[in-house]
Amino acid sequence: MKLFISPGACSLAPHIALRETGADFEAVKVDLAVRKTEAGEDFLTVNPSGKVPALTLDSGETLTENPAILLYIADQNPASGLAPAEGSLDRYRLLSRLSFLGSEFHKAFVPLFAPGTSDEAKAAAAESVKNHLAALDKEMAGRDHFAGSAFSVADIYLFVMLGWPAYVGIDMVAYPALGAYAGKIAQRPAVGAALKAEGLA
Repeated sequence: MKLFISPGACSLAPHIALRETGADFEAVKVDLAVRKTEAGEDFLTVNPSGKVPALTLDSGETLTENPAILLYIADQNPASGLAPAEGSLDRYRLLSRLSFLGSEFHKAFVPLFAPGTSDEAKAAAAESVKNHLAALDKEMAGRDHFAGSAFSVADIYLFVMLGWPAYVGIDMVAYPALGAYAGKIAQRPAVGAALKAEGLA
């Protein structure tokens, strides 16, 4: 398998998940500014949207979008316990969390990273992110896991996005429960290995 990534982007989530499962894969870095891989290949031939992550399977087929990729990784490695069993209520809770992260929380950050965003739009986006952080901080107080009672791909995805506020001037000191939660996840060997591989640690 080939996982196409951009260091520190949301593609860090499947990168961590693959390392958690011990899967055999190659991480391919993409320069999103020019849509080229580090080898100079046209990334648009892999994913026409030009976005990471993209996971090319050994069959040659490619999956895109984090919720789908994360569930695929978990389901291909059920012993990892990264997703509850199909048909269980916890499985649907996980899907709910992944949907929220992909469509609501992730979306709130987009104007803060997009070039050309006006100061007014950035201020509104920052306020939206802070509102999400405050709600998540309250929810995660005293909890170890974001979805269900075990570590899952939802925890990995949330952990990755909790690293983004520092890049856009949002102080995480105001969200101590999230800070403690992210600190525990950061201690996992697979997380450290992925961060190091992406030049983030």
